[in-house]
Amino acid sequence: MAKIDLDTMSIEELVNLRDRAVEKLAEKVASRQLELEAELERLAQYGSKPAKKAQPAATAPRAKKSEKNVEAEQAKPQAEEPVEEAA
Repeated sequence: MAKIDLDTMSIEELVNLRDRAVEKLAEKVASRQLELEAELERLAQYGSKPAKKAQPAATAPRAKKSEKNVEAEQAKPQAEEPVEEAA
């Protein structure tokens, strides 16, 4: 591949280069995804479960407002209690 001097390229040339790179990357990703799906189908014949498509990861549950308040109170430094002096 020829070396590209990005410093000498105009903005329009850089934008075109970026667009071509994004298109090529998308093509390669789609191609690889098809390869992996085909391999998954082949491997599925050895398992007892049918092949499943990838599920998005579940999001972590968020704390309720009341739980946040309790946590905030626990995080505050405790004020020292006054010590009574013996007379």
